Formats: sequence, C-alpha cells, structure tokens
Amino acid sequence: MKGAEFERRVQKLARSRKVACEFVGDQGKGSHGRLYYGDEFTTLKDRKKEIGRDLLAKMCRDLKIDPHHL
Repeated sequence: MKGAEFERRVQKLARSRKVACEFVGDQGKGSHGRLYYGDEFTTLKDRKKEIGRDLLAKMCRDLKIDPHHL
C-alpha cells in the first residue's frame, strides 16, 4: 500500500466513524507530513512510496485503529 492510499483509507474510515481527519504537509521534513485522526496523529512518509508491513502496523497503532479496518 502506498502512502496516498493509506491516507485515503484512513479518511474514509474517519468519515464513516464521524471522526476528524486531516493531513498537514508542512509538519514534517521533506516529503513527510502529519496525519491527524481525531486526537491521535502519525507521521506519513512520502505518499508516492510503498509503506512496509511493519511501518503500516506502527502507523495504525499511533492512530489507535485496527489495520484490518482499512
């Protein structure tokens, strides 16, 4: 899964759960940005590159969501 797809899926999940979700691109170095999901946030690396399985699991833990819901 690429970073942009992860962002889209989290936003779709947020809409279905009526939770605020926002990507802020200027809160990171280079191509990194911060993805907010309710009160939680995670750093999203380059949205054009693949996200590894372990990084995906860590990002879901940061946002307190189950990776299987994506």
